[in-house]
Amino acid sequence: MERSNVTFVVEFILLGFSDLPNLRRLLFGIFLIIYINILIGNGLLIVITKINPTLQTPMYFFLGNFSFLEICYTSITLPRMLKDIWTQKGNIPFLECATQTCFFYILGAAECLFLAVMAYDRYVAICKPLYYPLIMNHKVCVQLVIAAWITGVPAQIGVTYQFFSQKFCGSNKLNHIFCDSSILLEIACGDTYQKEISLLVNTFFFVVIPFLLILISYFRIIATILKLPSTSGKSKAFFTCSSHLMVVCLFYGSVTIAYLRSKSSHSAKSNKVFALFYTIMTPVLNPMIYSLRNKDVIVAVRKLLLK
Repeated sequence: MERSNVTFVVEFILLGFSDLPNLRRLLFGIFLIIYINILIGNGLLIVITKINPTLQTPMYFFLGNFSFLEICYTSITLPRMLKDIWTQKGNIPFLECATQTCFFYILGAAECLFLAVMAYDRYVAICKPLYYPLIMNHKVCVQLVIAAWITGVPAQIGVTYQFFSQKFCGSNKLNHIFCDSSILLEIACGDTYQKEISLLVNTFFFVVIPFLLILISYFRIIATILKLPSTSGKSKAFFTCSSHLMVVCLFYGSVTIAYLRSKSSHSAKSNKVFALFYTIMTPVLNPMIYSLRNKDVIVAVRKLLLK
């Protein structure tokens, strides 16, 4: 019986927002505006960090790369979702689904590592200011960026292969907005315990460990700031870290809520909402956070727009 129920999957069907046909045009318009804002906002940050002489520092070098990552991260899911909403067809070929999942995990791991690298940069700047130019020289910055981009690639390819090489039973419909390994477990045949463990191990190395490194960095930053004699020095140091800290809270807060909820509280609609939150919220708010809270960025944007 189990063998007869095994399905050779050629394609999956992403149900997405098919249960809301009357809101199709509205949802398409909202997500299109969001995607355009992500492209323009993060694109502006990339341009000004490249061409403005006052922003040629490690912090803005990392910010430019992080903004490019945000564009790539969102482009994995949003364009496909817009197409599905407009055509009302969620058919996605097996290979395309696997590719989307793989790149989604690769870029997700890179985002966690980038946030850890940026936290380390703030730690060196505040806790070891005299050694900052020596420690965070251009060569080291380039090496950290390359490491953040490629470290997770082999592991994410391995995890993706493990999930998509399994056999599937029953329906090929995925009640989600994009392909995700956790959703594939629902239609997988047999015992999925090993795959769940591998997913947890992968999450530990590329989500939990970077978060712990960020926490350690900020504990030391706060301890150093509290020792500063002047109030103005303390406020300036806190202000320097505030933008990055807000982005960290947004990203990790949404990911934590999405993945660490109890299984009894899971529902298809809540999964979609939280998936949208951690895939869209950080990329769309990242330019606003860094521009509204940073005078150098505001001045650079004004100069660019005037030109």
